[in-house]
Amino acid sequence: MVTAMSLPEHSDRLMSPMKIILAILFVLLVLLQIKLWSGDGGIVDTLQLQQAVDHQVQENNALTERNRALEAEVDDLKKGVDAIEERARSELGLIKQDETFFQTVDE
Repeated sequence: MVTAMSLPEHSDRLMSPMKIILAILFVLLVLLQIKLWSGDGGIVDTLQLQQAVDHQVQENNALTERNRALEAEVDDLKKGVDAIEERARSELGLIKQDETFFQTVDE
């Protein structure tokens, strides 16, 4: 015979394993969240790596532009006498034969 007294005892016994399973699942969820946020390859590491990649891309773009300018200058030096003459005048202070050099000094 089932009485009203035996019904709560029966449900308490069923809830105990359910509570244990829920507690285990909750602990696993917390551990997975900790791993996700702070572990190797977690969100924090991913954000830091993305910032490093963005910085490197900017630096690479600047260096690519510099390389293009240097390539153009090298091509100009290989092909043109004018570029060589300009460089000799500006960097070495050379002048052509029969030219007169005037230097002005600002006071």
